[in-house]
Amino acid sequence: MRRLVILTTSLLLSKSEELNMNQFLPVWKNVLHTLQQVDATGAAMMVLKEGQVVAESYTGYQSDEADARLIQNDTLFHLASVRKTFIGFAVAYLIQKGTIESLDLGIASFFPEMDSGILEGVTIRHLVTHTHGLRLLNGEVEKEFRAGTSWAYRNIGVDLLSEIMKKASGRTIAEIVETEVLNPCGLKEIGWYDELDFRHVQVIRKESDPHWYTGNNVDGSQMNMYASVRDLARWGALHLNKGKIDEKQLLSREIFDYNTILQSPTTLPEGYPKNGFFWFVQGESCDRTEIGEEVSKHSFQILGYTNVVLLVIPEHEIVAVRAFNNFGSPKGYDYLEDIRIFGDCVMGCLRHMS
Repeated sequence: MRRLVILTTSLLLSKSEELNMNQFLPVWKNVLHTLQQVDATGAAMMVLKEGQVVAESYTGYQSDEADARLIQNDTLFHLASVRKTFIGFAVAYLIQKGTIESLDLGIASFFPEMDSGILEGVTIRHLVTHTHGLRLLNGEVEKEFRAGTSWAYRNIGVDLLSEIMKKASGRTIAEIVETEVLNPCGLKEIGWYDELDFRHVQVIRKESDPHWYTGNNVDGSQMNMYASVRDLARWGALHLNKGKIDEKQLLSREIFDYNTILQSPTTLPEGYPKNGFFWFVQGESCDRTEIGEEVSKHSFQILGYTNVVLLVIPEHEIVAVRAFNNFGSPKGYDYLEDIRIFGDCVMGCLRHMS
């Protein structure tokens, strides 16, 4: 039987804080409902409004071991594909600095050893919006469709970007992210880890899951990135505020404009998800989007296969984070539908506040 212990970090709440917690209680109930559906031992949630924590809750344990540590505010969750927002930042930073010429720079010249026909017409824009049309099959890169004509979620785009950034700047993804944003902004509970400690969750997963891979390389190219929900929420707030912290412009606004506005090529047919720099951006509804229909336009969101979600709603100055310690989708669990319901639930709480 799963053991649940529900915690809030504030033991003595003011009346206004209690009101905020109650207003976002449906979101926490939604998180608990998801916890019952997935193979996780714990979960966490945080909501910021106008830069202030208005809801924060934790439940369960960091692993399935008998002496497991409680999930708490310094627990580090595996980010899976949420890490792509940090890769997107690194790309935008290099474009803003002029190290990478432009978003529409062709990538073939970076890989002279590869068949130029496969990379023909593929640009940085295509890589960051999942419209590059490339896939990895039996260890070989091949063209799945002509760049810009369709959409497919393939990690080969991240692999190629990692190499491009290294060749263009001489720096790894992690070096750029840590030096230019994490350290200056005091985000100390986010990073790539080669060794895990007492704060890290155990990722509950099937050993045979073909989508799982990790490593101990900390250059930013591998899926071994972890974060606390409080620092992940701060990361979302940095995007919401376009590089400002406490009204001080710490990073160029242009970087965050690149990241969070629609960047999908105009050649992409209607009905496909739209992206900024990996962020999903709320536009016209489509079957494959991860954002709920009720979420305001121009909101942006990223999710990982560990069920970690970071949602930013600029219209209401909201950042919402949820996190679990599982990987994959159990039979009968509709991953995308559950993510959409989470966002719609946040919006429902906002309507009741107004």
